[in-house]
Amino acid sequence: MPAGGYFGRALVVDATDGSAVTLPLPDEVLRGYLGGAGLGTWLLHRLGPPGVDPLAPEAPLAFAFSPLVGTPLTTSAKFAVVAKSPLTGLLTDALASSQFAIAGKLTGHDAIVVTGRARTPSVLLIDGDGARRQDAASLAGLTAAEAEQGLRDQLGRGWRVAAIGPAGERGVRYATISHDGRHAGRGGLGAVMGAKNLKAIAVRAATKVASADPAAVLAAARDLRERSFGPATAKYRELGTLANLLAFNAISALPTRNFQSASFEGARRLGADHGSAGHGEAGQREANSAGGDPASVVPGDGHTDAAAPANLAEMRRVARSGCASCTIGCEHIYRVGGGRKARVEYENVFALGPMCGVADPEAVLAASGRCDDLGLDTISAGGTIAWAMECAERGLIDAPWLRFGDAQALLRALDEIGERSSPLGELLAQGSRAASRTVGAGSDAFAPHVKGLEMPGYEPRTLHAMALGLAVNARGADHNRSGAYEADLSGDLDRTDGGAAHVTAAIETEDRAAVMDSMILCKFLRGVFTDPFAEWAVLLSAVTGWDVTGDELRATARRIVLAKRLYNLREGWRPADDWLPARLLEEPLTLASGRQARLTPARLRAMIDGYYKERGLDAMGRPVPGIAEHLGLA
Repeated sequence: MPAGGYFGRALVVDATDGSAVTLPLPDEVLRGYLGGAGLGTWLLHRLGPPGVDPLAPEAPLAFAFSPLVGTPLTTSAKFAVVAKSPLTGLLTDALASSQFAIAGKLTGHDAIVVTGRARTPSVLLIDGDGARRQDAASLAGLTAAEAEQGLRDQLGRGWRVAAIGPAGERGVRYATISHDGRHAGRGGLGAVMGAKNLKAIAVRAATKVASADPAAVLAAARDLRERSFGPATAKYRELGTLANLLAFNAISALPTRNFQSASFEGARRLGADHGSAGHGEAGQREANSAGGDPASVVPGDGHTDAAAPANLAEMRRVARSGCASCTIGCEHIYRVGGGRKARVEYENVFALGPMCGVADPEAVLAASGRCDDLGLDTISAGGTIAWAMECAERGLIDAPWLRFGDAQALLRALDEIGERSSPLGELLAQGSRAASRTVGAGSDAFAPHVKGLEMPGYEPRTLHAMALGLAVNARGADHNRSGAYEADLSGDLDRTDGGAAHVTAAIETEDRAAVMDSMILCKFLRGVFTDPFAEWAVLLSAVTGWDVTGDELRATARRIVLAKRLYNLREGWRPADDWLPARLLEEPLTLASGRQARLTPARLRAMIDGYYKERGLDAMGRPVPGIAEHLGLA
């Protein structure tokens, strides 16, 4: 019998004909990798042919659930989508929350893995009767939301759908997979699904899964629910992540115009302005003294033009919502025009606003909505377009219409990318790394990516722990797998003077993320735990019946981090990939105070070397020989 919370099996489906086989998942695998991102990584080691093209039929696409899915624990209705990224050529895992997680797991599987390629546009249906393929020609070209609604209308109650938009069908290398208005966004998972000629996957619950100690799980759920209403999550409920935009702007940590600056003169128009504070160094002192997440500080940007238009929050916020099985309710809903509404977060506003120099709230919301319709990752889309804007202004790309700050140019570029309707759209659909290699002329120095994944809204020159986390992370430039900005903004470290303490902090946040992304729990809960690994062990023990300890979960975190690195090493990772764009190491920032902030290559190299040493890697960032066998991955 499998442990509580598990079925002990994965369903491996061939999209070519809809046939499926069951892959047993023994307890040692489940206990060693938990679920979600960890289990997905194990499945890629097991089922992915070494060196496979990410868009080849043989490349697996894994939907991995977790032992907590289906329990009353808040924020547990999450799943991970894991594949070899067509954007980076390395591992990518994207997490999402929705009813798809619950229905998918309750098909009776801990994971659903798709291989093969359908001969015609298709949908995979998976329920208690197994898997089968259905023609989806009528859904071609629809947005993911339209396809999802059409399928649910056709299939009836109980079905939950994950679908791709036009960008995924057309192979844009940062296309998303969407469901319930949420997105498994980073790394091009939508392109992987599109390469399998699948417009959607529909799942329907067919069974139940029992916890080992239902009473203990219910008691833990009540306690966690109560804590989720406390001060540690208040900022997410009351402000949403959009408040980060003004906080980062005040401390010169908001990437602007393709990282040419770290503050944006139009930030107040875009941000959730719930107060004001000083700019530059004064804002820095306030942020450092506040501690924790930057959303705990909500300063203005120093501009006081009374005639300036109202900010995005004041103009457009109409409702607040939450994910399935969540009590936090962090989602802030905005009008985007034409009677439509959208969830707005810091990262999409950053990427389509300051990163591209666009300050018009209407345009940024329209661009975010356009990304949703096309099925584009907003961070990669914004970063790639910002790079192209700089190239155009330097005369490296023949697109005189493409300029920083031009809202119509932003929207036009998104359409050309999603439709691949022009030479520029074809170029930018590859992402900034591949595009910079095509353009040449030194444009790779300011292409905003790590390992091919475009950078999120964190300025490495003023956040040195985060700089390390972005450089060494397996997925590339990713703020969710390395939350090292927490250390930078804690007030305990000098965030512009990276050293050994920053290395330790980056490893700690990476380990915590590895467990939270595999159990799975939402990271917005992280502040409610005073002794995270021990408290997570209690939750996992109640669900599974295992006698899990905090020390065991720390070892599990290290195992998952190493497993990701081993996969990347197998697929062509090189030591030079653990690095940052040249611009961030060669061009210092001038702060409002006149002080310069810089991150030198020597400082980054020292932090990376320290990271390798603490992780037990050799000087080239490689695990010791035999570690794959030790981790059960050989």
